Amino acid sequence: MRERVQELVTRMLIANDVAKEQLVSVLFTATDDLHSMFPATAAREIGLGDVPLLCARELDIVGATPRCVRVLMHIEDDRPRGALHHIYLHGAVGLRDDLPG
Repeated sequence: MRERVQELVTRMLIANDVAKEQLVSVLFTATDDLHSMFPATAAREIGLGDVPLLCARELDIVGATPRCVRVLMHIEDDRPRGALHHIYLHGAVGLRDDLPG
């Protein structure tokens, strides 16, 4: 969990050229089959300790992607929403094929 969450958060920040100071808050969801740690704990370990972080459970839907963590970042930025890059790693690459990469 730690390595994958840190990889995802880092890739999101880099791909969108977002500085930690631009983060307003971050919401994490995790599927019911993940129990090892809070995703927010992994994010705090890479320097997001002063950003409000919240963890929640993903809905338990038949056929949903297992062992999945999703991240929703709220940022201060003037760019249009379409300019932001959505990051899908490992088994999550097929979650949203309608969004730009």
